[in-house]
Amino acid sequence: QVQLVESGGGQVQPGGSLTLTCAASGFHLPYYRVGWFRQAPGKEREAVGCIDGDGRSYRGVPLYSESTESRFTISKDYTDNTLHLEMNALKPEDTAVYYCATDLVLNAGPGCYMNPQKYDRWGQGTQVTVAS
Repeated sequence: QVQLVESGGGQVQPGGSLTLTCAASGFHLPYYRVGWFRQAPGKEREAVGCIDGDGRSYRGVPLYSESTESRFTISKDYTDNTLHLEMNALKPEDTAVYYCATDLVLNAGPGCYMNPQKYDRWGQGTQVTVAS
């Protein structure tokens, strides 16, 4: 069964760090494009970043939104079929439920989407709260 599960959320003080994990089952996550999104109460879901799937001679490259670039890092863990979102220098405006998603297209080629409508498999989300 294809499934994504996010974990690692919690409460942290401004300026702190958290690492979220997106765990996949039923497919080999590193070979698929994956997006990270977040949704704060009363706001639309917005992109945090994304990473494209690996190809035969190609490793996926992450892409970030303007608000997260230089603070967030997306990485793949090939040993346990997970994706990580390392978040540093967190701000109160980073407070949201964070989701990972995939379109489950294998060998899609380079590129990933920052548009949530391009993805059709989502995890349940994990809450991140940045407050003192």
